Amino acid sequence: MTERTTDHPDIAELLPRLNADDAAVRRIALIDLADLEEPEGLPWLTDALLVDSSTEVRTEAARLLEAWEQPDVVQALCAALADSAEPVRLAAAQSLSELKSLEAGLLILPWVNHADAFVRASALRALRELRLEDAAGPALLALQDADAAVRREAVGILGWLKHEPALPALAGLAAQEPDTEVRRAAIGALGLARDSSVLPALTAALRDEAWQVREEAATTLGKVGHAQAGPALVEALADDYWQVRLRAARSLGRLRFRQALQGLAELLGHGIANLRKEAALALGELGDSAALPALRNAEADSDPEVRKAVRIALAQLQGAA
Repeated sequence: MTERTTDHPDIAELLPRLNADDAAVRRIALIDLADLEEPEGLPWLTDALLVDSSTEVRTEAARLLEAWEQPDVVQALCAALADSAEPVRLAAAQSLSELKSLEAGLLILPWVNHADAFVRASALRALRELRLEDAAGPALLALQDADAAVRREAVGILGWLKHEPALPALAGLAAQEPDTEVRRAAIGALGLARDSSVLPALTAALRDEAWQVREEAATTLGKVGHAQAGPALVEALADDYWQVRLRAARSLGRLRFRQALQGLAELLGHGIANLRKEAALALGELGDSAALPALRNAEADSDPEVRKAVRIALAQLQGAA
């Protein structure tokens, strides 16, 4: 580590331990330094992150730097994404993801073009919640990345930015992407649509081979909010996985798609209590008094949460009447 000097008395007291031969001593000294919460101590933390010979010390430094937004810290954390030791890389990625300032985002942005896929994915992950408009272009390009983790993080950025020009590319991923998690993320991001242009991609995803993707499609169709999705969601009420049925029921309620009444009423007899609960709530949202007999039959359900949902639904329908 670089031999530095300081006029700060508390930091000066730590210098012998910060420069000790024993890595365990250096690591504890870094924790004590971070506890001071003094900007003057940052050079020792960044030096430890970048040049200390101990993986444990570098990892600790990466973890301790998570609360700081100074440019030198951001650059050091970005550089640590390419560290030879996985614990250091993971700690640096986590600390970067905690940053909140757009200024930090501008420093992270060039790293999305790094040769290493982990660095690219981690940089995109760090940029996601910053909602930095400058990240939209690089994220669009990253949808073509050879690495699935990079593509998944790129989808996340476009979704958080609500970047509507990305909709055609996201719809393409929903249909053709080989990685299940990327397909699922793309389906979720299509929820930013303001029109019905994404309905073909979403309804097709209700037939995806992965139930997690079908579940996401059923959820997103409710968010997009177009009644044209109703028939496909009614079919999804018979999906092999109850999780997909549950999300389809919830979306049908949001859409107030009355043609779903029979399918929803049948779910009141399903063995999964959570599914019965969502079916009851959806029936209340339909606003159709024809659901009253089925709901009244369910008032004695064995599950208290289902009974509560039935009471809510009945109150909705009776109030509407």
